[in-house]
Amino acid sequence: MNLKDKKILVTGGGGFLGSHLVQRLLGRGVSRELIIVPRAGDCDLRIRENCESIVQGVDVVIHAAGTTGNTEFHRDHPAEIFYDNLTMGVELMEAARVAGVEKFVTIGSATEYPENAPLPFREENLWIGFPEPLHAPYTIAKKMLLVQAQAYRAQYGFNAIHLLLTNMYGPGNEAKGGFVITNMINRMLAAKDTGQAVVEAWGTGVPTRDFLYVEDAAEGIVLAAEKYDKPDPVNLGSGWEISIKELTETISHLTGFGGEIRWDVSKPDGQMRRMLDTRKAERELGFRAGTSFEDGLRKTVEWHKSRRSGESVS
Repeated sequence: MNLKDKKILVTGGGGFLGSHLVQRLLGRGVSRELIIVPRAGDCDLRIRENCESIVQGVDVVIHAAGTTGNTEFHRDHPAEIFYDNLTMGVELMEAARVAGVEKFVTIGSATEYPENAPLPFREENLWIGFPEPLHAPYTIAKKMLLVQAQAYRAQYGFNAIHLLLTNMYGPGNEAKGGFVITNMINRMLAAKDTGQAVVEAWGTGVPTRDFLYVEDAAEGIVLAAEKYDKPDPVNLGSGWEISIKELTETISHLTGFGGEIRWDVSKPDGQMRRMLDTRKAERELGFRAGTSFEDGLRKTVEWHKSRRSGESVS
C-alpha cells in the first residue's frame, strides 16, 4: 500500500509513540492535511458514535491509543485499563469496518505473551499459556483485538493486522507514570540536582527486557501498514535484552548520578524475561531496529536533561 495519498487516522497521535508515528508518515510524503489526530479530550473513543464519526472518509487506521503506564499504575487501575483498551479497540474496529476503511493496524504489546513462553518470544507461541498476572487486564484486552481482527478478516474480508510491540523508550513524554527508563532517568536527574545520595529501584533488578527506540518502533509500524496484510501477528522489537540492573547502572552513568541504587525487593519484578524474536518482521517487512541501545539511551537522557533545564528556567 502506498500511503502517500491515503487519509490516515492515528489514534493516540498526540502521545509518545503517536507523535513519532505522525512524523514518520510525514517523512513518507503523506500530507499533514491527510493525517487525522483526534484528541482524547475531544473524542472519547470508548463511545461508538465518536468512532463512527472519526472514521468517515478514512483509508487507514493506526490504532495507537491506549490506557497504560508503569507497574504501579497497572497495579492500581486494572479495571480502568481493561475497559478502556478493550472498548476503544472494539468500537473503533467495528466503525472502521462499517465505514469501508481499507486497512486497520492495531498496536499490541509483548506483554500479550504467556508468562511461561520460551525465549525469544515467537508469534506461534502467543496462546500457550496465561500472561503475567499484573499486566493481564491490559494484555488480554489487547489480545481480544487480535481475535477481533482475525474474525473480521474471516467473515468480512476486513484487512486488519496486529503488531506485538516491545518496551519502548526515547525522547518524549510517555504514558501515565512513565515507564522504567523514563522513571529512572528522572529519579536520577532529580537526585543529582538535589544532592540525594540514594535512589530506590523496584524489585531485584534481575528481570530482562527488550527495549526498542521509539523512532524505530514508528518505522516498523509504518512498514507494516505499507507491506503486511496477513492475519497472524508480527513482533516489533530490538531482538536484544538487558537486565533491569544493568540498565539502571547505565542510566546512573549517563545521568551523572554517583550515589547508591537501593533495590526494594518487596516490590514486584514482573515477568522475569521478555525478549521478542524479530525474524518474522525482518522477513515480512524488511524491518530491523536501526538505533543502538547506547545511542538511543544517550539521546533519551539528553532530552530529559534539556526538558528539566527548561522547566527550571520557567
